[in-house]
Amino acid sequence: MSFGKIYLIPTTLGECCMGDVLPQRTVEVVNTIKHFVVENTRSARRFLSALKMAHPIDALSFTELNEHTRPEDVLPLLVPAMSGENIGIISEAGVPAVADPGAALVALAHIKGVQVAPLVGPSSILLALMASGFNGQKFAFSGYLPVKPEDRIRSIKKLEKRSQQEGQTQIFMETPYRNNKLVADLLNTCQPQTKLCLAADITLSTELIATKTVAEWKKNVPDIGKRPCIFLIS
Repeated sequence: MSFGKIYLIPTTLGECCMGDVLPQRTVEVVNTIKHFVVENTRSARRFLSALKMAHPIDALSFTELNEHTRPEDVLPLLVPAMSGENIGIISEAGVPAVADPGAALVALAHIKGVQVAPLVGPSSILLALMASGFNGQKFAFSGYLPVKPEDRIRSIKKLEKRSQQEGQTQIFMETPYRNNKLVADLLNTCQPQTKLCLAADITLSTELIATKTVAEWKKNVPDIGKRPCIFLIS
């Protein structure tokens, strides 16, 4: 028996029209899948319901893969694919397996010879980079910066230095409720001429994407508390 595929299913980045961010081909493929590995079952069911699935939601199977999943519990998630059934991986927002626990299952799929198929949809990281005006040929994504103030300041200085020396765009993110604190640390730590791009609520009606120098941002600091945001410096 041949293996099924692992489909990486992008979701919306917030409340918006599905048709604005998901191609019809992606929706069509998702409608053929009955087994889903998700970061959160409730939000995944809500997302699939909005897609108007061909199968009743209660007829679909959901297994969670998140930060609480033990390494030894990942392999069993591949069972449907090993039996010839397709599996869809769904993150909380955006693309799965990028700053997302789904990467663990994708890695095992490669080891077991199961084909991995990424579907087209919104990636906040790439959309922010596209709109920043920064170097799109040389960039690095550092995920979440440290929570402890002294470690975070040290990390910011390191990223700024790397950007200056290598011409490499530095991309990172933060838990929304700590966004304003990170902005304050960036403005207090980075040099005045360093450019900072804030990309909040990407693809939503409240979208804010702006690039200014640190000195310019200090004149008018935006409130991006509790709004999903990607940060870039150059």
